[in-house]
Order: sequence, then C-alpha cells, then structure tokens
Amino acid sequence: MDLSEFAVVPQPTAERLSQRQRVDYRTEREDAIKWLLAFGIDPKKANGYAESTVQNRIYRMDQFYRYVWDAENRYTTAVTHDHADAWMQELAYADCSDTHRDLCQKAVRMLFKWRAHERGDDEWDPEISFSSSSGTTAPRDYLTLAERKHIREAALEYGSIPSYNNVSPRERREIAAYLAQRFEKPVDDITRDDWDRANNWKIPSLVSVSLDAALRPIEVERAVTSWVDLDNGILRIPIEDSSKNEDNWRVSLGSRSVNVLRRWLAQRETYELYDGRDELWLTREGNPYASASLRRVLHELCEIAGIDYEDRQMSWYTIRHSTGTYMTREEDLAAAQTQLRHKSAKTTMKYDQVPVEDRRDALDRIG
Repeated sequence: MDLSEFAVVPQPTAERLSQRQRVDYRTEREDAIKWLLAFGIDPKKANGYAESTVQNRIYRMDQFYRYVWDAENRYTTAVTHDHADAWMQELAYADCSDTHRDLCQKAVRMLFKWRAHERGDDEWDPEISFSSSSGTTAPRDYLTLAERKHIREAALEYGSIPSYNNVSPRERREIAAYLAQRFEKPVDDITRDDWDRANNWKIPSLVSVSLDAALRPIEVERAVTSWVDLDNGILRIPIEDSSKNEDNWRVSLGSRSVNVLRRWLAQRETYELYDGRDELWLTREGNPYASASLRRVLHELCEIAGIDYEDRQMSWYTIRHSTGTYMTREEDLAAAQTQLRHKSAKTTMKYDQVPVEDRRDALDRIG
C-alpha cells in the first residue's frame, strides 16, 4: 500500500526523535494507517476510511503521541486510556475551538479502535465528550494576515537543526544520525557541510515567493531559475509557462522574498541534485514540487506554526487566495489582477470583499 501521500512522521516529530525511535514510530504509524484504510469503519466487512479522513486524523494522533511523550518525559508508543483522558482534560481547559476538541477526540478514538483490533487493547470510552458547535461553517480557505506571518516564520524553522558549535557531543551524535537518515548516507560520512545543508533556504524561499507571487502549484512545478530577476525584484513568467497560457507576466516580489531567494540561489549552485537542472525548487527525490507534495509542506508548516487546518481547504491555493484577498484590500483590483495573473478583471472580483475581521472592527467603530 502506497503511503507516500501521508505524513507518517511529521517534521516536528522527526526532529525530536532519535534515528531508531523514528524507525519504530514510523512502523507503528504505518501499521495503523494501513489498517484504518482497509478495515477502520467495519473490520468484519473490510470497510476502511477514506484517505482524506485518515490523512486529517493522523495529524491529531501525532499530537496525542507528542502529548504523551511530554507527560512521560520519554518516547513510547504504549499509549493508554489514562493518557487519552488526561489529554481531553487539558483540551477542555485549552484556548481552542469546540471543533478542534471534538476532532482530537475522534482521532484518539480511531487510534484506540486500531489498537483494540490489532494490539489487544480495549476501545476507548472517554470520560468527557466534546461536540462541534452547531451552526458553524468551515473556516475560509485563505490565510489571515496573522497566519501569513506565522507561515513565513514556520518556514524558517522547517527542517532546521541547531548550530554545530551550540550542541553537546551527545546531541551532535544524535543529530548526525538524523542527518544520515535524512540525506541517505552513512553516519560516519556526515560533515559540517551536511549541517549547513540541513539549514538551507529552499523552503523559506519557496514559501516567501509563493506568498508574494500567489504561485499556483503548477507554477511552482514549472518555476526555473531564468524566471528570477533579483535586481528588479520580480519573477518573469513567460507565456509558455503561465498557468493559463495567455500572457507574459512580471510579478512583484517583496524585499524579504528577494533576500531569501538570493540566498537560496547561491546555495542551490552547490548541490549536486541541481546539476544540469533548471528547476528552481526540487524535492529530496529530485522531483519538481506538485500539488500533493506542496500540500504536505503546508500542513507541516501549519503544525510548526500551531495553525488549525482541520476541515479547511488547506492546499497551496490557500496561499494564493490569501494574497488575492489582501492585495485587493491594500491596493485595488487592478493590482491584484496583475499580481494574480488574471486575464479578466471579473476573475479577480471574487477577492473584492472585506475580510470579516475588518467588518467586525468597522462595527465596533460605528457602534
């Protein structure tokens, strides 16, 4: 069963576990995911959950495991009903939505259903119950201004490790083991260059440029170094690479994006993966980023930033919609139309709406 679309070991979890712990945790998670997909709803009829349901729930299961590790001050996969009830108590006091509490509880129920059938545990009957608030609608599918800032900041943390000189010899060995797995090379071959490589500017540049240029997933996939004009702070997207194939585009970049992109282009030249390649960004496997891989990156960034994305249309288009919404508010439809590369102003008009927080502030001002 192909689990490449699933965040089996999210980045925040991978960074806190040793190499052997990550292997053990991955095995545990893969066993659970496979069972949920094949048997989760009705084991007797081999009726499993939809992939989208499992993809969303496993993030909250991962949060539960991390809660247990914090509570026990050690790594373990032997989670118990007491752990689950304690987490529900903490969620009851936490500053979070009823929807978040309810979905966390559903995720833990799903986890213990698997453990009951495959590990000999009992299914979990929580001491307290949560339910989603009635009459609520799904959150809007664009990032707020605060979320845009948090995503930028999370990109700086994504995949990063401490400085070589700022860790103890024991920590240095543990991080070297992590880097050996990450870069698929023997631990004895890990060098200072690999430490620097782990803290590269690829993801920060990808995120920052996408936030500014409102890049569609297909445009991220097609992006090449010749698009970049750092001196003028723009991307030059030719007609043959434009998503709609309608025009050549000159897309503005902010100073932060120019800065991180300059750093990334300098680093990019030193990586063998990019030898003879024009793509601006490649995955570790040497493939251009596509919708699924970009969605995984965004979900991991949300994990780092603490952004709740359950029941949201949180794809790479969420970034694009955010840029369109706030560009329209800060400038006008014409500016947004150019930045989003819309041929017709009618397409851009869907972004011509005042965000709810601004309308709320206006009501407070007018009494």
